[in-house]
Amino acid sequence: MFVRSHIMLLVTVAAATLATPVAAQLLADELPAELDGVGIVQRLDEQVPLELEFVDHSGKTVVLSDLIDSERPVILTLNYYRCPQLCSLTLNGLVDGLRDVDLDLGTEYNIVTVSINPDEGPAIAAQNRAGYLAALDEKVPESAWPFLTGNQENIDALAKAIGFGYRFDELSGEFAHTSSITFVTPDGRISKYMNDVRFLPRDLRLAIVDASQGKVGSLMDTLLLFNCFQWDPEAGSFVPSAWKIMRLGAGISAIVLFGGIFVLFRLERSSRSGRGKQNGHDSGPSRPVLETGGMQS
Repeated sequence: MFVRSHIMLLVTVAAATLATPVAAQLLADELPAELDGVGIVQRLDEQVPLELEFVDHSGKTVVLSDLIDSERPVILTLNYYRCPQLCSLTLNGLVDGLRDVDLDLGTEYNIVTVSINPDEGPAIAAQNRAGYLAALDEKVPESAWPFLTGNQENIDALAKAIGFGYRFDELSGEFAHTSSITFVTPDGRISKYMNDVRFLPRDLRLAIVDASQGKVGSLMDTLLLFNCFQWDPEAGSFVPSAWKIMRLGAGISAIVLFGGIFVLFRLERSSRSGRGKQNGHDSGPSRPVLETGGMQS
């Protein structure tokens, strides 16, 4: 038990530090053997292999293209259902953040959770799904958040494609992995990673809107995303962008300036037109002068 707790603590600490390839490279020689190969290598804009086959929580065989179907963005998580600590922290953090996100799961976005343990089956997947949906406290379609299991080959293929490094530790009997969720576009490309166990509602909403390529969210979301905030991979969060805000301010100032000039121009034209009409009315039309001769005697 002590060994297992020790290893999971190491994994939890490493989750943040291995979020980037640079950090992984710098720490590669310093990590304990049980964390060798564990980490996240971000493969932004690369394609998720949609042909991979899994089994969902109901025992139905599905392929990823059934779940990432060009209609809505997907939050993809790799976990395993008997994980003693980190997986539950990740999924609980995701649920906590999504409770305050005003987007409809199953309508505007989906979640797909895949077990990295090939020995797990639909029964435990269904049990976990029921628990997290109850915690989310939201009525969702059956297809909105599938919990999948699969064989080792397909699990490894998916993990490699999204840069999710993990390994099985023989001593503890557990999987060493990091805490990470991946945002996928409707056509199956990797949009963003969040490597943490705590996810701010604002960050989740903006990441979903970004992954949707403008198909999800309000005009205000788009304005905030493209004109006020930018993703900071080091902080793992959306942060205000001084450059974007200055650019937006300059654009608004230009619109106000040209709008004011246009209004003044119209007022000046209207004023000139009014003065012209008034001057013409005062002088009146010219009248012919009638010449009359004097009376003859």
